[in-house]
Amino acid sequence: MSSQTGEQKMQWAIRHMPILSSIANRFEKERPFSGINVVIALHLEAKTANLAYVMLRGGANVAVTASNPITTQDDVAQALAQKGVVVFAKRGETPEEYKEYFGKVLATQPNLMIDDGGDLVNAVHFDHPELLPGIIGACEETTTGVIRDRALARAGKLAFPIIGVNEGLCKHLFDNRYGTGQSAWDGIVRTTNMNVAGKVVVVAGYGWVGKGVAMRARGLGAQVIVTEVDPVKAVEAHLEGYLVMPMLQAARAGEIFVTCTGDTHVITGEHFAAMKDGVILCNAGHFDVEVDVRYLADKDPRHHEVRHNIEEYTIDGKRYYVLGEGRLVNLACADGHPIEIMDLTFALQALSAEYLINHQQSVPRDLITVPEAIDDMASRAFLESRDISIDTLTEEQRLYQDSY
Repeated sequence: MSSQTGEQKMQWAIRHMPILSSIANRFEKERPFSGINVVIALHLEAKTANLAYVMLRGGANVAVTASNPITTQDDVAQALAQKGVVVFAKRGETPEEYKEYFGKVLATQPNLMIDDGGDLVNAVHFDHPELLPGIIGACEETTTGVIRDRALARAGKLAFPIIGVNEGLCKHLFDNRYGTGQSAWDGIVRTTNMNVAGKVVVVAGYGWVGKGVAMRARGLGAQVIVTEVDPVKAVEAHLEGYLVMPMLQAARAGEIFVTCTGDTHVITGEHFAAMKDGVILCNAGHFDVEVDVRYLADKDPRHHEVRHNIEEYTIDGKRYYVLGEGRLVNLACADGHPIEIMDLTFALQALSAEYLINHQQSVPRDLITVPEAIDDMASRAFLESRDISIDTLTEEQRLYQDSY
């Protein structure tokens, strides 16, 4: 693949990203990031590349690295570099290269960061504290990163404001549910070429990601089991018509397992021992810690790839198939979220970054939610791009609401 194919991917994506395109046109005129060094750590594919290019058009000096070692599309990385963005990323990075590339983008002296998973934020706090005085703020893309950022804030160690874009209404309601819901199954089906209808699918975690994955699994004809630790979410899953049970019980019935928790060791040795021969295991959370792939590798050092992105492990005569190394299945095995969904999410990212620049004197050093006005702006732009109109309150209705 070449930069030409990467450019084609970017052009196809931006054609279907009307919200981000309109923001880019405004940024190019207003140059809100003029002279600002922006560092981005995201899954480097066409939609992400367009976000980076939008920041560049807004006057920023932009450096990009990957937030996952195997989700970079090399042709897109090449195309983005030719547009003037500094890129340190390639598919299949070793752990040493992953850390090295983070060091290189941080060497650009960031003033603003767009993070996915919290690695950038943690790197500047613990490995490069000398950079902290120059950082205006950051935006965080995903649940795992928000959890890590919140821990820093609770400990009183957070040195700059972070907008938890993942907590924005347009992000978790649409991106996490409809984006991951579709793209996770895109990755599973594209990689295995197997039928989903009639199979028993186990979805670990019934947050917004789990809701989307379970919904799409049922739409494909699967029998769906949900595992949870939160009783409220478990009740919700039950009332939605899913079977709810502990993972150890689900392990005996499941044929396809999808983890959606953002936590560690969700599927472990005791669960593997209870599973049927030939189960498919994959992860829709940010880091490769939900399915204990290391346990499988220790038990079967001779494991091997039986099909692209499918690793076979054999233990006591039973075969276990892990997709995408147990990493984020929708990006390790496919192209990530649908373009239109990421148009909304990356609009939130761009507008949140602009908000940090415009309000840098007043935003507290804390993890904050996406301002309501930004969610409103993005959702209205989404509706407008599809020629959808909605009602507005009359003055009488406003006064009636205000009276309570």
